[in-house]
Amino acid sequence: MSVVREDFPTGLWMGARQRPACSGGTFDVHDPATERKVARVADATEEDALEALSLAVRAQERWAEVPPRRRSEVLMGVFDRVAERAEEFARVMTLEMGKPLAESRGEVAYGNEYFRWFAEEAVRWPGRYAGAPGGQGDILVTRVPVGPVLAITPWNFPLAMAARKIAPALAAGCPVIVKPAAETPLTLLLLGQVLVDALPEDCSGLVSILPTSDAAALSTALMRDPRLRKVTFTGSTTVGKLLVEQSAENLLRTSMELGGNAPFVVAQDADLDLVLDCAMQAKMRNGGEACIAANRFVVQESVAEEFTQRLTSRMEAVRWGNGMEEGVTLGPIITEGQRRRIADLVDQAVAEGARLTTGGCVPEGRGWFYPATVLADVPEGARILREEIFGPVATVTTFRDLDEAVARANDTPFGLAAYGFSRSLDTARYLARNLRAGMVGINRGAISNPAAPFGGVGHSGFGREGGTEGIEEYLDVRYVAL
Repeated sequence: MSVVREDFPTGLWMGARQRPACSGGTFDVHDPATERKVARVADATEEDALEALSLAVRAQERWAEVPPRRRSEVLMGVFDRVAERAEEFARVMTLEMGKPLAESRGEVAYGNEYFRWFAEEAVRWPGRYAGAPGGQGDILVTRVPVGPVLAITPWNFPLAMAARKIAPALAAGCPVIVKPAAETPLTLLLLGQVLVDALPEDCSGLVSILPTSDAAALSTALMRDPRLRKVTFTGSTTVGKLLVEQSAENLLRTSMELGGNAPFVVAQDADLDLVLDCAMQAKMRNGGEACIAANRFVVQESVAEEFTQRLTSRMEAVRWGNGMEEGVTLGPIITEGQRRRIADLVDQAVAEGARLTTGGCVPEGRGWFYPATVLADVPEGARILREEIFGPVATVTTFRDLDEAVARANDTPFGLAAYGFSRSLDTARYLARNLRAGMVGINRGAISNPAAPFGGVGHSGFGREGGTEGIEEYLDVRYVAL
């Protein structure tokens, strides 16, 4: 039996109002914990997207005239409204994405901080004024808004990943068209109501939210239109590469936050109590469905057995189930297909010689659940070490010395996040210098912070979100010779 709820927005947000798709089409949203249908939302088409772009172009003319202080106040208004409705956001998020309610509450608090942070950054645009060294006059360097933005957001953090694109775009003076993941559009549609309430009425069209079942067609139509000036994407490296190729036609500004394969290096002198706490943070936040999740635990031989035993005990204590239930710490995998992929990775690793210490079996019954799993003695070259797992599976390999540890850690085309643990200052500095990633956590398992730049290198993409660097992605440099 399907259950359709109607107590949250399900239409497109365009021109500061809810409306159906031009085609009248809809698609279903399912609860991954029960497999039941929870909503039917409007299915945006290319026609809707181009209309949203026209609204964005008109809105920018008005928004660009709004003083930075006023833009800051508007963003603080968004922050306050989200905070007031935090529990509502958390429950909708758990319903459509599946993460435990406690984690959903944490995401609302974390994601909302981007609205506060960029409210503060809206009045701090960089610039400079200096005399030309050769005496030919003066040099004035300012920033101007890039222009209309297409923001493509993922399903795993439906509020936070959108907030860190929407907030800096608005702070910089840019309108934004948001394409949420088809698996989790409800959280963003709820955010649309908050934005409509907070944004000036004469800037109607400043933010459009367009869920769609055909993301490729919608994004292609927008990126072919020369009025769009930037695309920002969080998702897989495969899709990111295609978007970068498409962006070349109109030379769009792009920022890409793509896949990861984070190593978690444990030196023999590390504090194992701290390591285990951080391991659970880095691996199990969001059930492992996070781009910065620790994929590969690379542990010095002398402490590998103790680490594996203690990690196994921690993972055995994880309780999986419906995220709405009290005491559940691991929700479902987002789709049946993704669960099947995780199970195949584990099965193949075991067939190749890895030792399963806990988990590893698909539970019976409804819901796309997969238990917390540990694989020890994973052979070098195993597929599970090369690919992003995106699930609650920890792999353990060993190393003899730090040079080998770094070589193993960096043996991936990805470079989003890396973690290193040691009591030694020299070892910590060595890992910080030599782990190849855009973000490195030293004796830390939680590294995301709105005040810090988030992003990677290599196949993990380019551009940064958050920090003082985040607003730069939405600003063009203008040099004036005086």
